[in-house]
Amino acid sequence: MTLAPGTTLGPYKILAPLGAGGMGEVYRAHDTRLGRDVAIKVLPQSLSTHAEVRARFEREAKMVSSLNHPHICTLHDIGREGDTDYLVMELVEGETLAARLAKGPLPVADVLRLGAQIADALSRAHRAGVIHRDLKPGNVMLTRSAVKLMDFGLARATGLAGAGSGTAAAALTQSPTIAQPLTAEGTLVGTFQYMAPEQLEGREADARADLWALGCVLYEMATGRHAFEGRSQASLISSIMKEEPRPLVELAPMSPPALDRLVRHCLAKDPDDRIQTAHDVKLQLEEVAASGPQAGATSAASVTGVPARRTGRREQIAWSLAVVAAVIAAGLLWQAAQPSRRGDGAALVRFAMTAPPGARLGTMDDGFAISPDGKLLAFEASDSNGVSSIWIRGLDGLTAGNLNGTENALGGGLFWSPDSRSLGFFAGGKLKKIAISGGSPEVLCDAASGRGGSWSRDNIIIFAPQAIGGLFRISAGGGKVEEVLGPDASRQETALRYPYFLPDGKQFLFLSLPRRQGNFEIHLGALGSKERVPLMRAGAAPVWAEPGYIVTERNRRLVAQRFDPATRKLVGEPLDIRDAPLIQGFYGVPVVSASLNGVLAYSASRLANTQVAWWDRAGRRHGVLPLPPGRWESVSIAPYGRRALIGRRNSSSDTEQWLVDLKSGVASRVAPAVIDDGDVGWSPAGDRVAYLVNRNGPEDIYIKSLEGGGPETPLVVSEVAFKAVYQWTPDGRYVVYSPSDPKTGFDVWRVPVDGDRKPEPLVRTEANESGGWVSPDGRWLAYVSDESGRDEIYAQSYPAPARRQQLTTTGLRDWYGSYVVNWSHDGRELILFNGDVRALEIEPGPALRVGVPRRLFATPAGVVGFGVMPDHQRFLVSEPVGDVDADAIGLDLNWAAALGKR
Repeated sequence: MTLAPGTTLGPYKILAPLGAGGMGEVYRAHDTRLGRDVAIKVLPQSLSTHAEVRARFEREAKMVSSLNHPHICTLHDIGREGDTDYLVMELVEGETLAARLAKGPLPVADVLRLGAQIADALSRAHRAGVIHRDLKPGNVMLTRSAVKLMDFGLARATGLAGAGSGTAAAALTQSPTIAQPLTAEGTLVGTFQYMAPEQLEGREADARADLWALGCVLYEMATGRHAFEGRSQASLISSIMKEEPRPLVELAPMSPPALDRLVRHCLAKDPDDRIQTAHDVKLQLEEVAASGPQAGATSAASVTGVPARRTGRREQIAWSLAVVAAVIAAGLLWQAAQPSRRGDGAALVRFAMTAPPGARLGTMDDGFAISPDGKLLAFEASDSNGVSSIWIRGLDGLTAGNLNGTENALGGGLFWSPDSRSLGFFAGGKLKKIAISGGSPEVLCDAASGRGGSWSRDNIIIFAPQAIGGLFRISAGGGKVEEVLGPDASRQETALRYPYFLPDGKQFLFLSLPRRQGNFEIHLGALGSKERVPLMRAGAAPVWAEPGYIVTERNRRLVAQRFDPATRKLVGEPLDIRDAPLIQGFYGVPVVSASLNGVLAYSASRLANTQVAWWDRAGRRHGVLPLPPGRWESVSIAPYGRRALIGRRNSSSDTEQWLVDLKSGVASRVAPAVIDDGDVGWSPAGDRVAYLVNRNGPEDIYIKSLEGGGPETPLVVSEVAFKAVYQWTPDGRYVVYSPSDPKTGFDVWRVPVDGDRKPEPLVRTEANESGGWVSPDGRWLAYVSDESGRDEIYAQSYPAPARRQQLTTTGLRDWYGSYVVNWSHDGRELILFNGDVRALEIEPGPALRVGVPRRLFATPAGVVGFGVMPDHQRFLVSEPVGDVDADAIGLDLNWAAALGKR
């Protein structure tokens, strides 16, 4: 069906056709509500009655709507008018890259700039689990200011998609405008000229097929010619499968050799030999541009170390470390010759460091700190036994060593002394310092749950000792603790966190935690004064970085803004640095660490899509739940094991919950904005849940029926900033939860489900207690406490605390800030999960007789969710799909060279 001008679809008036494909027509239209022109993509009526097509059409809308990025065409709306389904997209004015290439090749500077923007758009899509599958010049729009990547019509969601089959699936592969999640074996999807060898062979293609297409597009932009050519379809396919394109420098002599190498790495026949991520392509293009038109042997391609062939893992690691060490040493030597407060004019060098062999990096976003002199990196990591400590690595070396006495240090809050010789950190409820040359840590004062510190040149440490409350100061040599600033009730603040001294040693930046979740306020304070200056709102705590910037996160980007300490005012506009690391949770942690000579450290870890699989007690997989693709994280199984709530992360701050029938595998989303977190307490009957939700500021506890909807019922609504739900007691009378307290830290409380709903404490000491799991017979309460200086599991009689005993003695590994502790239905076993899975045998009685925790199995890197069936014979594990990138810490030398060059 062709729509005539003047036809209306909802509030949209059709103006003129723009184009059409096998299963989609695109029109220019006018939005009568907002007064703007848009592009409308319509599914023809002849196919709109096809249930599978409509489902895939809707899936396209969901995929595209998740891709909020300046270089990706924006989805505004989705609708249905009569029998017509349609998408409303941003109307992009300009010409396609194909039209521009008809006039000849592009200047080198434009190839690098526009190519980096295309790679940036692909990187965002790939992180969301979306593959374009039809990248070509005709799907790249050149506007006046930037590139727009168009038509994700052949995109598919990665992860759990299987192989398609049948006539319908084969027909759908011909669509240039409809989402295509499946590829029938032997069918081809995309445009031949830009298809990777694995696509031509009919194999399932992943994101690396887009990188092949990007290599073809870059080649064509630089030379004005196709990378592969043939007189017929057969000869073209033969060329792609067997031949190599002519060197780019032969056809475009002014092209940098580094660009030629990058394109060749994109066009490797074997996807394993290809450059692996669009993000790396973007970085390399930016670095080639920054290095000048004739970037040669020291180009970004050699820095990142893309191998020309597939090698063994150990060989790759050793090779990469050698390259990194050489680059770092050269970079540091270069920096040493530069003025300490200048970064302009020199090339950016960007690389990453992984964990030491056999260790895992900490899970907190700020579990690392670069020394002020830029020579040493401190970071938190766990050994093979799960014991965390602080490690030190020189940027000019290949090995790292851990500091004795720093076991179980909190991942967040590492900070250096100004002379780069000592570290401040939090562990065992204390603020401590340690000399990196050796020796034991020195306790400075109590700090139950530290949230950042900073060390001035006058040997004053300012720090946040608790999750809630204000900032305090102490001499680096120890002594009296004094409050510096407290939360301002008139601003509805709950906490001040992550202070950062400016170079004068008097003024400091800090972050204010509001009652309601959202962007944080960044303020400027000064020692000896209760006054403060509001500076900006941001998504992370501030860091001071020479030459004179505040670095933080805004809208998922790492930005820097000039600041004048003398006038106490911001200067100019924020400048873009790069994508920001994903911020986990509502903490306000800083996402970078900065030296005084131009080194910036940040988390370079990437979050993979996951699947939820059944595992047995030996750690063997027994099938996967049929869930849509995505990053599934929290897993909470109902009593009797009939169903589960499983959380899927959509962004750093957005998680949606799905209710899954564990027998049939049928899953449905719980109403939007109902459950903020995966921590829920199931009623004994499994028909209701107690959960956290943000309604009035702090997260409060509500109850909701899962049977046919129904209203929310508030259970605990208070000004307490932080709470966590752990269990609905087996008798159905109480919900056990853990609130924060300025004096005692976290405690264990219960609240009646009915009656007056007045909360009462179960465990409340000056130590931090969390959890709260009542045994099936209602006689014991298990919980976690750090009273010994590290987290252990305890049990006390319930409901009256007449008896109490310690159940573990080896310490728990902090797994994403929480633990899973689960009683078996007969009360004779506790399952403990905090990175590995252990079983603790228990003999009930007047006093519990407890065995030694027995390790059932270890979970691989990338596991982010864990649920236990009541009989303890099976587990639901949220595991990564495909290979998992090693956790890494990124480092930029001369980071200011990247400012505003996005």
